[in-house]
Amino acid sequence: MMIKSMMTKSKFKQTEIGMIPEDWEVKRLKDVTLQIFSGGTPNTRKEEYWNGNLLWLSSGETRQTFIRDTERKITKFGVDNSSTRLAKKEDVVVAGAGQGHTRGQPSFCLIDTYINQSVVVLRANKGKLIPFFLFYNLLSRYDELRQLSDAQSSRGSLTTKLLADLFVKLPTLEEQEVISKILSDLDFKIELNQQMNKTLEAIGQAIFKHWFVDFDFPNEKGKPYKSSGGEMVDSELGEIPKGWEIGKLPEVAIVTDCLHTKKPKQKYDGDMLLQFYNLTDEHGINISNPYYISKEDYTVWTKNILVKEGDLLFTNAGGQKIARVPYWFKGGIGRNITAVRGNKINVAYLFYYFLSSYGNNQTNKNTDAGTIFSSLNVKGIRNISILIPPKEITDNFSRMASKICSKIETNDINKYNLSQIRDSLLPRLMSGKIRVPVEVRT
Repeated sequence: MMIKSMMTKSKFKQTEIGMIPEDWEVKRLKDVTLQIFSGGTPNTRKEEYWNGNLLWLSSGETRQTFIRDTERKITKFGVDNSSTRLAKKEDVVVAGAGQGHTRGQPSFCLIDTYINQSVVVLRANKGKLIPFFLFYNLLSRYDELRQLSDAQSSRGSLTTKLLADLFVKLPTLEEQEVISKILSDLDFKIELNQQMNKTLEAIGQAIFKHWFVDFDFPNEKGKPYKSSGGEMVDSELGEIPKGWEIGKLPEVAIVTDCLHTKKPKQKYDGDMLLQFYNLTDEHGINISNPYYISKEDYTVWTKNILVKEGDLLFTNAGGQKIARVPYWFKGGIGRNITAVRGNKINVAYLFYYFLSSYGNNQTNKNTDAGTIFSSLNVKGIRNISILIPPKEITDNFSRMASKICSKIETNDINKYNLSQIRDSLLPRLMSGKIRVPVEVRT
């Protein structure tokens, strides 16, 4: 469905919260919800309260759009002996407290789950408010919720009373349903891309483990090497096939540190300089929040390296992350990022090496823990030991792995494009600046 076909013109009226379409109304959330409440945490010192089969949600998990599962589980004893409460399927949950971007972040429950004291549940009155519309309304007001919470205390918090008194702009239920479907369809497509990428990455890691951890790569007869009696020798990384080597990362790759000069001034547009927050937990790059700089600064910051497809990026701060530069990006690296470019070994092999148990052990071993925040600096990266198989074997693996990486990168760009569409539509649909005829169905 084309966006232009969704647009209709409206007359607006003045209300206590600004201009809204004349056929919309303004209500407080307490007037269009059945319940607004928070939960609690079972005593963490009581083992019998934890590791049960009941879902329990913490505020940090509201960074997800949809809640399908929780990181921790509790028991019936934990429920009965704490103030935790149950959020139900189709409830909206909001982080009332939390670090970073957590506070004020809403999520939509696709399951029933118990919640902690830093999570606020809003249960829509479906005769007045569509649950998905409530979710997207709050999502569109994230900055507003942050400002409101900052005014509550020195640390900031979103209370049940604050949310209950919040005004909301409401179209008819029919229009709420259409708006909700447009936005949720986009989010479900985004989530599908994410799930596909998790599956693809798991396949890549499983193949790597089979070949280079279990050492059952195909031998010259096409049979699994170690299981077929292939000869093994000792090394600093443990037993490895005879003829394989162990070396330091600079022996097989070029390691390039970022500049350590003053961060260049951000521009409205220009050339992009990657920041450590552009590296995702999924080992990719998210450019929805780009940091543009002038051409003069860009020349300076790319004099050591202009990262391109296949390069690996490591963050030195803000949580250790590794990302593979996709085919659709070229640019500079900002502070707290180190680039690794394979020159004597295939970069796809290197990428999965760092995702493996080898990589985890080596990065942990070479992380500088002597500061308040542990960091994997360039010195530590250069000291990482690398398992070096024969070129023929890494090339064979890389032919498979590169196809997986390419598909992941394509899904990432599709996900980015869908996110851009959603983020563009969200404020316009929630304000009535774009109207959707109720006859429109996707």
